[in-house]
Amino acid sequence: MNNKLITFSRKSAPEKSARMVETIVGCKWSLTVYNLLNNDIHRPGEMVRSVEGLTTKVLNACLKRNIEFGILEREMFNEIPPRVEYKVTTFGHKFIKILTELEKLQAEIDDSNL
Repeated sequence: MNNKLITFSRKSAPEKSARMVETIVGCKWSLTVYNLLNNDIHRPGEMVRSVEGLTTKVLNACLKRNIEFGILEREMFNEIPPRVEYKVTTFGHKFIKILTELEKLQAEIDDSNL
């Protein structure tokens, strides 16, 4: 009989992605911004007008955080008056899919009263 002792090293959480999920989900406006972008609302002023309680200052902080993580990108147009639009990056689409799966998991938990 071959009794090999197998040892496993401690598995750590994926540090950067876990921090990203925590930061984005912790921001109460990020998921709303993704919903706005999904509904073709790309300009900051239109975002603020579309959501009750959302201020320009809070939106700008939220957008900046999402840009730093590579989820969103800012597009500036050389026009007068200046125009800025935001869109989801390729990486952002992957990230939003993960958040969507987390929402589905939460719905299952809510339905089963776990």
